[in-house]
Amino acid sequence: MSGFYHGARVKKIPSSISTPVIADCGIHFVVGTAPVHTVKGTVNDIILCNTYEEAVRAFGYSDDWKKYTLCEEIYTAFVLYKIAPIVLVNVLDPEKHRKKFSANKFELSEERKAVLPREAIAETVKIGEYVEDEDYGLVYTDNALVVEVIEGGNITEDIKELSIEYSAVAPELVTKADIIGGYDVESNKYKGLELIDFVFAKYTVIPEIILCPGFSSDSEVAAVMSVKTENINGVFEAVCIIDADTENVVRYTDVPEWKNRNNITKPGQILVYPKVKLGERIFCYSTHEACRMTKTDMDEALGDGTPCESPSNTSLQIDSMVLEDGTEVLLNLTQANYLNKNGIVTALNFIGGYVSWGNTTACYPSNTDVTDYFINVSRMFKWVGNSVILSTWNKVDRNIKRRIVESITQSLNQWLNGLSSEEKILGGRVEFTEEENSDIDLAAGKMRHHIYLTPSSPAQDCEYALEYDISYLSGVTSEEGR
Repeated sequence: MSGFYHGARVKKIPSSISTPVIADCGIHFVVGTAPVHTVKGTVNDIILCNTYEEAVRAFGYSDDWKKYTLCEEIYTAFVLYKIAPIVLVNVLDPEKHRKKFSANKFELSEERKAVLPREAIAETVKIGEYVEDEDYGLVYTDNALVVEVIEGGNITEDIKELSIEYSAVAPELVTKADIIGGYDVESNKYKGLELIDFVFAKYTVIPEIILCPGFSSDSEVAAVMSVKTENINGVFEAVCIIDADTENVVRYTDVPEWKNRNNITKPGQILVYPKVKLGERIFCYSTHEACRMTKTDMDEALGDGTPCESPSNTSLQIDSMVLEDGTEVLLNLTQANYLNKNGIVTALNFIGGYVSWGNTTACYPSNTDVTDYFINVSRMFKWVGNSVILSTWNKVDRNIKRRIVESITQSLNQWLNGLSSEEKILGGRVEFTEEENSDIDLAAGKMRHHIYLTPSSPAQDCEYALEYDISYLSGVTSEEGR
C-alpha cells in the first residue's frame, strides 16, 4: 500500500543492547594417529566427539598409544576426566602408511579361526581362491583381525591351515610432516594442523587447546603449533601444550636448556615435563594437562565456564611420573619449583595427591608481561578477544554511526560488568575515544574500541609471617588472665 493508513498500529524497534556471544574455552584440537582401518574411518577429516562411543566409532580404539596417539586423548578425556567435546584429526592413512606381507601359512584353531595382527587391513586380505563372505569372514577384535571359516563354504574340515597375504597399517611411517600437514594441490585438501582453520566453519566451535601427543616434542611441530595459537581463521587465538623430550632429556635440570635450544619460548606454548602414569598406562603429560585445564574451566566452583582459574594445584588422575622408558621420576617441591621458574609445568605429589604444578607459559622467564606468562591471565585475554569477535561480527560492514558505536560499547560493558560481579575478572571496561578514532580513520571505515581488562593473577607466592608477641604474656599474671 501507499503511505496512507487509517487506525492504530505498532512497530518493534531493535534493542540497542545485544546479548554477547560467549566463545568456547577448553575445547581440544588434537592431531595424531588412530586405527581407522578397523572401522573404515576417515583420514585428515575434522571429527567432533562428545562421547567415548562416538570417538571409538569414528576412529577405532587401541591401548597401544605409541602407535595410535589419538586413543590416548580419547581415553584421558572421556574416561578419566569426563570432559567434552573434543575435536580429533587422524593423519594415519591406510593407503599410504602401510606394509605388504606376502603369503604365509596361518594355522586354523579348533574353532576354525586364524588370527592376523590387528594392523592387518581387512580389504587387502587374500586367501588363495577363496571368497570373503562365502568361504570366510573377517572380524576385528581388541587385539587381532580374525579370519573365521564359514561353514558350508569351500574351506573344508580337512584343511588345517590357510595361506594368507595382506597389507598392514604402519603407524611408524607417520612423520612430523603428516602431523604438520598443509595444503595438498593434487587432492585440493588441507591436512594435519592446517585443518584447525576449518573447525569453526564445520562445527561453530573455537578450538582453544592444541595437542599433538607423541609428536609435540619435535621442535618443528612445536613451532607450527605455536603459530596456529596466534591465528585461527585469521581472528581467533588458542594455546598449545608441548611435551618435553623424556627419551633424551632424563634429568629435570636439563629441561630448561632443552626448552631454549628448541625455541619453545612463546606465550602461546605451555611446556610440560615429564610423562605421567596411572596403573600400567603411561601417558603424555600434555593430554592430562589439557584435560585438567578444561576440567577447571568447567568446574562451577572454579572457572564456571571461563578460563579464569589456573589449573595449577588441581588434582591429576595419575599415580606417578616417568620417563619415556618407564623410569620413575620423583620431584620434591624445590625441584618442581626449579622447573616452574624456568617456564615449565610439572606435577607434584605433596599434599592431597598428585596435582598439576605451574602457572606459567613457556615464554617465562624471558617475557615478564603478565598477560603473556600467566596461563590463566593469557587465556582470559584470548577468551575475551574471541568472545568480542563473535559478539560484534554482525556489526561488520554496517554504516558507522553513533547508534552502532553505543550498541557495541554498552553491550560489552554490561558483559564485562557481569564478569566482574562474578569475580571472574577484577574489572573491565570498553571505551570509544576521539583520540583513537580520527576523522580520517572513520572516513576509511575503521572503528577502534579500547577494552581494558584485568583478570586475577594466581596466588602462587603465599607468605605468612610468624612473630613471637611478648605482650600476650601479660595474661599470665593479670587479673583478667585468671
